[in-house]
Amino acid sequence: MLAAGPACEVLPLHLPPEPIGARGRIGLVGLATDLNSESDLRRMAPAGVEIFTNRVANANPVTMANHRAMAGDVTRAAAGILPGLHLDAMIYGFTSVAVAIGENEISRLMHAARPGIPCTNPITAVLAALRALDARRIALLTPYTRRVNDELAAFLTGRGVTITRLAGFDLDSDETMTAVAPAAILEAGLALCDPSADLLFVSCTALRTSVVLAALEEGLGKPVIASNPALLWHALRLIGNIDPVAGFGRLFDQPLPA
Repeated sequence: MLAAGPACEVLPLHLPPEPIGARGRIGLVGLATDLNSESDLRRMAPAGVEIFTNRVANANPVTMANHRAMAGDVTRAAAGILPGLHLDAMIYGFTSVAVAIGENEISRLMHAARPGIPCTNPITAVLAALRALDARRIALLTPYTRRVNDELAAFLTGRGVTITRLAGFDLDSDETMTAVAPAAILEAGLALCDPSADLLFVSCTALRTSVVLAALEEGLGKPVIASNPALLWHALRLIGNIDPVAGFGRLFDQPLPA
């Protein structure tokens, strides 16, 4: 039996509610071993936009075979993000996995958990970014091994993109990719991007490219796109959010291409 005490008072709320994510709620399906995407996306997100995350099981080393094996866990992970609550968009946070599994299949797996809301992934976002910036010729920098780079390059070439130069750091785990110093990305990007390229694309959500993206653009005098900035830009535009995002590249000044 509860001890007698003062009756609980009910306090009126005189102010209107201020819901979290009033300018956009974005669900991120990330990798179990991803150290970077959540903080990277939150760093760039405009005020009032929130990122909510669940993780999908994955295996290292980073190979296309291991990537394809991850498809079976995507729907479960998507379903675990704010179940029963409103989300404006869903994003899948791994570039080379989206190539391995396929853009349409990634969307199908996420829509199985969250039907009817916009979905994107890094490679879909990057292709939209290339259209928005009217870019057809790119220099491509990645942390991946040669075999993964070959598949990524073949995918982009099949979508009408010309790759002027391609280089990778030959890494095969998320931890080592995230450990790449931003200064090393800056140095490599400035050296790699040749004058004939319309822009530089730095692939991989594990790389901390956003930290040096503005410096890359300034040094190259041309646009730079990277997986996480492209993901956020695309998700924002898909939900109609055009709030300014400064310091993370020219892409954020662009509307969604028709």
